[in-house]
Amino acid sequence: MSRVELKNIIPPREIQDAMEKQMKAERERREKILQAEGEKKSQILVAEGEKESKILRAEAEKQAAILKAEAEKEAVILRADAVRQQKILEAEGEAESIRNVQQALADTIVQLNEANPSKNVIAIKSLEAFEKAADGKATKIIIPSEIQSLAGLASSLKAIGTDDGKYAE
Repeated sequence: MSRVELKNIIPPREIQDAMEKQMKAERERREKILQAEGEKKSQILVAEGEKESKILRAEAEKQAAILKAEAEKEAVILRADAVRQQKILEAEGEAESIRNVQQALADTIVQLNEANPSKNVIAIKSLEAFEKAADGKATKIIIPSEIQSLAGLASSLKAIGTDDGKYAE
């Protein structure tokens, strides 16, 4: 077997400088690679964060728009229900009013029938109704064809009035 003996061999200065430069260049290369990889990962994480943020913002806006539309829909429905209910109540009130008027007219007719008015009373009421119609703001007055009988009634009333005067004396 042969023996090998190691001695402290110092290479020449130029070789040492070259070796140091090579090691320094290798360290700088690895450092740049690590920095580039770190920068790449950082940009990826930032981009993913922005993407998620935009997605969440869009979903929030969508949900807000949906809720707003639903609220507007409910408001329109409630307003329509309120208007419908108001119209129903107004119609019921008008119907009740018409029923009351019709009932009053029916009661009046019943009372008149029970009173059994004479033809003279009916004629006087007709003249009073005609007077009210003629006194209104109408521009045209329809005179009944029985105006002659009314005129005759007026003269009979006048005669009755003068007869009453004779009894008074």
